[in-house]
Amino acid sequence: MSSKEKIAIFWYRRDLRLHDNAGLYHALRSGYRVLPLFIFDRNILDALDNKYDKRVTFIHKTLAGIQESLKEKSSDILIEYGFPKAVWEKIISQYDIAEVYTNHDYEPYATERDQEIAGILKTKNIDLKSFKDQVIFEKQEILTGQNTPYTVFTPYSRAWKAKVNDFFLSSYPVEKYLDRLIKTQLPQLPSLEDIGFQETPDDFPSASVDEQLLNKYEEQRNYPAINGTSRLGIHLRFGTVSIRDLARKASKHSETWLNELIWRDFYHQILWNYPHVGKGHAFRSEYDRIKWRNNEKEFKAWCEGKTGYPLVDAGMHELNETGFMHNRVRMVTASFLTKHLLIDWRWGEAYFAEKLLDYDLAANNGGWQWAAGSGTDAAPYFRIFNPAAQTEKFDKKGDYIKKWVPELNSLDYPSPIVDHKFARERCLKAYKEALDKG
Repeated sequence: MSSKEKIAIFWYRRDLRLHDNAGLYHALRSGYRVLPLFIFDRNILDALDNKYDKRVTFIHKTLAGIQESLKEKSSDILIEYGFPKAVWEKIISQYDIAEVYTNHDYEPYATERDQEIAGILKTKNIDLKSFKDQVIFEKQEILTGQNTPYTVFTPYSRAWKAKVNDFFLSSYPVEKYLDRLIKTQLPQLPSLEDIGFQETPDDFPSASVDEQLLNKYEEQRNYPAINGTSRLGIHLRFGTVSIRDLARKASKHSETWLNELIWRDFYHQILWNYPHVGKGHAFRSEYDRIKWRNNEKEFKAWCEGKTGYPLVDAGMHELNETGFMHNRVRMVTASFLTKHLLIDWRWGEAYFAEKLLDYDLAANNGGWQWAAGSGTDAAPYFRIFNPAAQTEKFDKKGDYIKKWVPELNSLDYPSPIVDHKFARERCLKAYKEALDKG
């Protein structure tokens, strides 16, 4: 690569793939040679207390795969570790950059970061061009008849399905233009130790989804003992799969699974249009008046799976040991924390953010606010899951519970932390008092 050659940079974030990548496609079509870039962002990594974080290992492993693929084409990826502002100032001094390409990220930190970097680039007359990639529809592409964002899922999903067509589901033919990558060799990917982390086991779920699983998805997805869900959450979170590929497959095999993908779009447009939800506030402000008990001892018991409610404890054990929890059980554990124990949903949201391999701010926040009753499409506050009834319905033989709570019938297993009937009445009273103040 000539030191005087003007180039375009494609900035990877949560879109870690070559295939069907919107921003990368547009960069390759720019007329400039393209240098891919990834930044291990210290603003994010420094906030992770656990330096044995499987998500960082997943990113590292994925980048190693991308680097290997690029080297086969005599190209490479520039991988930096630091604070984005300082990294970009260094890159600007090293390369003659014509344009920078990337894909949209809708989280509050990401939008602030991108505005800052766009400002730095602008001082050098460099445009930051960003594209939609991780969702099918974003921001205000789906609006009500009054030109307002939808805040209820069912009408949103109807509008989504009415608008979608082959144009929105078509893949970007990146592969046709990969010869426009810069021919270069760059330093090897820094080790996990170089960025302050330890390597974890490499036992991540597959990035492919079985068509037979999709065909049975509707009938099996609610039963945690069955391997009936796609487990693609981590791949969607970091963009190692294409949402367009998945939506086409879902349209063909399972409308129920397609609805789950539409939920992702829904929560991302909620986060964009109502950014207060991503900054610690209830979607419905009146729910911020609830007087939470926030008993730290009970929160610890919930975190450790020692509530005396087997389905709740099984879910927490699964989460703590694997970084995954079945979606039906996520609803039960979240409802239990907020309504049985009257502990602020933000405490649970933060715990899931720390533990979930597929942690995604928009979906995690949406799910927790749904459980607490404070969000869009929320379960009414008087709907309080009975863990025993949920067990009878979705784990009747106890296979899931036996797997994750082997101590169930021993003296080591705790008595229920609270009586269900008492907890229900206490919750209804607390919520009613808060909401009646309006």
